[in-house]
Amino acid sequence: MQRPSKKAAVTIGALLLIILGAALLSRRSDSSGGESPETLANTASPSGSARAAAAPTRPGGPDQPQERRPKEDVLPMPGCWEGVGEFDENASLDNFRQALAAAVGAGDRELAQYLQERLTELVGDDAGKALQVLDWAEKSHQPELGVYMEALKATGAVQDPKVAERLLKMGEDKGSQLVNRAAAMDALETQKRLSPANIQRLKAVAMDLSADSAGWVATRTLGRVMKEDFERTGNFAPYWKELLDIGEKSEDMAVRLLALEMPSYSNPVIGGDSMERLTQILRTDRERDVREMAAFRLAVTQEPDKALEAYRAAFPAEQDECVRWAIFRFAVRAAGARALPLLAQMAAQDPRFLQDYQDFQRLYAEGAVDFARVWMGKEERHQCIMEEGAPH
Repeated sequence: MQRPSKKAAVTIGALLLIILGAALLSRRSDSSGGESPETLANTASPSGSARAAAAPTRPGGPDQPQERRPKEDVLPMPGCWEGVGEFDENASLDNFRQALAAAVGAGDRELAQYLQERLTELVGDDAGKALQVLDWAEKSHQPELGVYMEALKATGAVQDPKVAERLLKMGEDKGSQLVNRAAAMDALETQKRLSPANIQRLKAVAMDLSADSAGWVATRTLGRVMKEDFERTGNFAPYWKELLDIGEKSEDMAVRLLALEMPSYSNPVIGGDSMERLTQILRTDRERDVREMAAFRLAVTQEPDKALEAYRAAFPAEQDECVRWAIFRFAVRAAGARALPLLAQMAAQDPRFLQDYQDFQRLYAEGAVDFARVWMGKEERHQCIMEEGAPH
């Protein structure tokens, strides 16, 4: 790890002292052939390393060959920053910001990461401390902002309703910098669940075109909390209802795409009440990527026959080869071998898919059943970028 610069050491002053254990010095001294502690201190810094390389110390003078010694196994030692031991002994929110400012001023990312982890520990489950960190975050910029928010979202305190409410207000604040709003939305992604009212508040930010990156992050947060809630309780419907609405109505293509993609990370089975709206997106969205994602989303359903009908209706009107390929292969995912008659029909309409139909026909004839194995045995014939979450 890189050490902080001398400038950082001076800035921290008495707070950050040089912590080099006697055992570490002894180990390094033994392995370096009896070099002095001063030489060790020099070789540990970039300038010291250069001097050591230019003028190596050899017993008996520079003209005599140095005796070859057997290699010694030396266990890697953890990084040692100036004054971290002293900071750890007296760590508190009162002196944390001073330590972080010194690390940032020195450009020491590893030390900043370490301090981020320590801040998570300092806050713990204490909502009052979490709110104090949010006071700092509201007035901060990167990289300090990222340290505060990343530390906070890993705490137990972030689950406290008062902390979650403060984060929501920060994300909604149109007078704040977009990066601060996005950071607040991001810090909410570790929530175990969202109330119906808070789902609507996140959706409002996601739908606000002026929110820019904060809207995209709000959409992702809805999806990530949906994943957490679904894996714990099986509940995904309230989140998916609003994500589908975002995917259908947002004016931002990246937000629409992300809204439809988020169920991919937990794979809930989509009910029939969503099919008609997904079919409409597949047939009418102006962006190819969004139409491909709608085709993918239709495939994970309780009603595969409805999915096949949606694909049957959409294929002839679709002009893009890659969207047609998405419709073709996800028909197989939706219904397995039952999709083969539809694939034959599609291949008759577009000969570019004839070999694909023959591939799938052969794989099912050989006894393959689940889509993952079918897909692994399928040759790729179309130059299309796979959407994230789809099988590769």
